[in-house]
Amino acid sequence: MVHSETDGQAEGARGAGGSAGTLDLNQLRTFLAVYRSGSFTAAARLLGLSQPTVTAQIRSLERQLDRELFERLPRGAAPAPFADELASRIVEPLDALAEVAGHGADGSAAEPVHLAGPAELLSHCVLPHLAPLVEKGVLLRIATGLTDELLAEMRAGRHDLLIATTRPRGRGLAAVPLADEEFVLVTSAAWAERIGGPARIAADGPAALHGVPLVAYGEDLPIVRRYWRHVFGKRLVCRPAVTMPDLRAVRAAVTGGAGFSVLPRYLCLDELASGALALLADPDDPPINTGYLVQRPGSAENPHVALVRDHLLESARDW
Repeated sequence: MVHSETDGQAEGARGAGGSAGTLDLNQLRTFLAVYRSGSFTAAARLLGLSQPTVTAQIRSLERQLDRELFERLPRGAAPAPFADELASRIVEPLDALAEVAGHGADGSAAEPVHLAGPAELLSHCVLPHLAPLVEKGVLLRIATGLTDELLAEMRAGRHDLLIATTRPRGRGLAAVPLADEEFVLVTSAAWAERIGGPARIAADGPAALHGVPLVAYGEDLPIVRRYWRHVFGKRLVCRPAVTMPDLRAVRAAVTGGAGFSVLPRYLCLDELASGALALLADPDDPPINTGYLVQRPGSAENPHVALVRDHLLESARDW
């Protein structure tokens, strides 16, 4: 079937004004890797080839088709119009062929699944739910970091699946909503008693927190500022007393009495239930953020990627 599709593409190229004969599958795979990654360098890394080899294969394919496929840019490569048409015709048969090649009879062809996302969400929600797959022989390689950095790494071929805190922009990465996280305003039981708890916040608004130290993820207060705008309708002007780029550490500091903060509800359910943390506000419309599950194109050649993806989409209902 792949052979007939490839021959069909050759016919399509001739019909569009090209002079292609039978197209080379390796060149088509290389073309698709460049098209998806947006870079000759990234495609070379994905394919395990040298960059000159990738460049030579693309040039050979362009000569055979008598069409320019990519505009070479200072950083990366932009597809020419004909490249979009070519990609649409070959993507399904080549992905199907890659998936068949990745399915060994005994599963021995499967490589580790490279999964990335926020450290807190991976540790608290994701990894416990993936334990049954590990028992079945799925190999996992986990990376953590900020979404923009991880997306750049995914485009370079370093990750198969990514839990992103924002929907990725641009072409080439398929993303589906995974789960919503709700943010809550919390402090320790001792601080809650000193300031008068939720009743004081309801009466006086954020002014009730004057003098209470703020513990935050970063100096720019990305999570807390968003909460202030959404719930209080005000711009937060406050310098944090403590910053640490790990929400689990923020939770620990607030629980220990360092001040107040805004945290994802899933991360402090136990502390709220035990009274170690106190909820300072319970708005009808709390701020939420949607997380997205992103899959790198071409990763379907590893059958365990689909297994992990489907398991995450199923288990996220319980997060």
